Amino acid sequence: MSHNTFGHLFRFTTWGESHGPALGCVVDGCPAGIALTEADIQPWLDRRRPGQSRHVTQRREPDQVKILSGVFEDERTGGPVTTGAPISLMIENVDQRSKDYSDIRDTWRPGHADYTYDAKYGVRDYKGGGRSSARETAARVAAGGVARKVLGDAVQIRAALIQIGERRIDRSRWDWDEVHRNDFFCPDAQTAELWAQDMDAIRKAGSSVGAQIEVVVSGVPAGWGAPVYGKLDADMASAMMSINAAKGVEIGAGMQAAALRGEDAADEMRLGADGQPEFLSNHNGGVLGGISTGQDLVIRVAIKPTSSIRIERRTLTRQLEETTVSTKGRHDPCVGIRGVPVAEAMAALVLADHKLRAAALEA
Repeated sequence: MSHNTFGHLFRFTTWGESHGPALGCVVDGCPAGIALTEADIQPWLDRRRPGQSRHVTQRREPDQVKILSGVFEDERTGGPVTTGAPISLMIENVDQRSKDYSDIRDTWRPGHADYTYDAKYGVRDYKGGGRSSARETAARVAAGGVARKVLGDAVQIRAALIQIGERRIDRSRWDWDEVHRNDFFCPDAQTAELWAQDMDAIRKAGSSVGAQIEVVVSGVPAGWGAPVYGKLDADMASAMMSINAAKGVEIGAGMQAAALRGEDAADEMRLGADGQPEFLSNHNGGVLGGISTGQDLVIRVAIKPTSSIRIERRTLTRQLEETTVSTKGRHDPCVGIRGVPVAEAMAALVLADHKLRAAALEA
């Protein structure tokens, strides 16, 4: 199986399966001399960890990260720092229930990667989906913790859930602090309460629902990215589309740009009070010609409903026999909820790579 690595100068490779003994990643290209401990990475994993509310999978995983390589105790700083060598991170799986999947070992679940994995490899890990499971994203979040250290405090990456099913937030009530106070990473307290009711009904029905995530990045200077095939927004879109269940990505105005007129879509400029260019709008989401403008990067990701549901669906077996399937086990009724920290991590990983690319050009 190829293509388990993402990035160029700053890159990471994930490994492991949903129901294996562990999963993790190897981060390559991290500069030397950056202070890094497990405590720098763990808070991001804690935000993604399953079982934290009734609205997500009840699989109980502590998701404790272990740094296996790539750091050294620096006597000058009194703590571990990166050495420039590959950083290996491991997260043990402790709450697998493989027996939940015995009934579907020869049945393709609609909406899952079961059929495509069989078509490509002739074999698939039916226990939790193996590499196709969203469990793999824990490794991405761990790698994202390293990427945030490379970016430093000047770059702020925040994400929120702005839609579940047909119900969207009211942007006039947007409060970033509220994202940390409810179970949905929702910036609108009133909508979060309604989502809780919606999710109870969805879960009771044995169904699932989709969602939309918005990522906002502040502090990226103008000049990151490259024209044509190294575009910052293209890399960002690729990163977001690699997230399990992602079906659409927008940058800035996104699809709504098609409804704008040229005079409205143009992000007009003037000279700011600090003597630097200042934009009067941000329809382009902080990127022009594939290069950052210095404005906030704005990315939205559409996440489809979780495919594992209790409602019977028509399908085929590996022997091409028609049948129906109802998926048992513990699953997120809305995978988009825990997708919020994953989207943040992918944004961090892209930006760390582009920061190093920009630095290489200046050297």
